[in-house]
Amino acid sequence: MRNVWVRALLPGAPESGRCSDRGLSTIEVVILAPVMILFILVLVAFGQLVDGRGAVDGAARDAARAGSIQKDQGTAMAEARAAAEADLEDVCVGPVSVSQTSAGFVSGTFFTVEVSCEVRGLAMLGLDLETTLKASFSSSLDPYRRSA
Repeated sequence: MRNVWVRALLPGAPESGRCSDRGLSTIEVVILAPVMILFILVLVAFGQLVDGRGAVDGAARDAARAGSIQKDQGTAMAEARAAAEADLEDVCVGPVSVSQTSAGFVSGTFFTVEVSCEVRGLAMLGLDLETTLKASFSSSLDPYRRSA
């Protein structure tokens, strides 16, 4: 009697009463493929954030060092900005901001800059999360820095 019900409910069912697994893998692929693609996109987005963090940290270090070897504060900020922009040209989607956070420009003190920019990150997934990364670095003002 059970075979009659199985054949009535599932016309393609075999005579033995067991349901066929035909088409099940297709359904699994249809359900799992978007989930796997989303998972890969999330990994790529977080990878961009990690790469952006490293790039901004490196740009802050390079900017502080480039500024600390200059003869005056104006030239130091111009060189720091140029170094940071060169480091971040392929990483940031907006402008690169470089600001001096140390007071003065006296030999024997530190030249500290803060670099910030916006990276792609999770915006590619449609998530409107803050992706502005900031980094700060200090470099001592060399007493034997450029004099001319």
